[in-house]
Amino acid sequence: MDDALAFSALVLALSGQLVHEIHARVVQQGFEDLRPAHGYAFARISVGDATTANLAEHLGVTKQAAAQLVEELVRKGYVERHPHPQDARARLLGLTEAGRAATRAADQAARAAVAPWREALGEARFSALVADLTRLTPSEPIRPTW
Repeated sequence: MDDALAFSALVLALSGQLVHEIHARVVQQGFEDLRPAHGYAFARISVGDATTANLAEHLGVTKQAAAQLVEELVRKGYVERHPHPQDARARLLGLTEAGRAATRAADQAARAAVAPWREALGEARFSALVADLTRLTPSEPIRPTW
């Protein structure tokens, strides 16, 4: 296998492992009603100025699918809707305290999930890897891979 294919396969494998590990740890922290897709929604909503249409674009789903996801998150108490200052038809989405708590749990889970990588690589190599990946990664909120 050439280096480009090996790199792609390795990054995809690590990404899948990381999503699974973060989700499992979030569930262990008491957020049993969340799915990995919710984390991607939280990532976009937490940036601010998110509407259901923005969320649909971010997630790569239809507006109807995004509306169903938003309704589910509102019903579960993680997201709230606010009037949009420029568009009477749109609603701005925001995280509730429960949504922010779930986000903090995911942050903690992410730190714990990569701790073995940090230990295996050592602090200097881990920091260099983070710096390299930062140069390659888009600056937008994380998105699902589908």
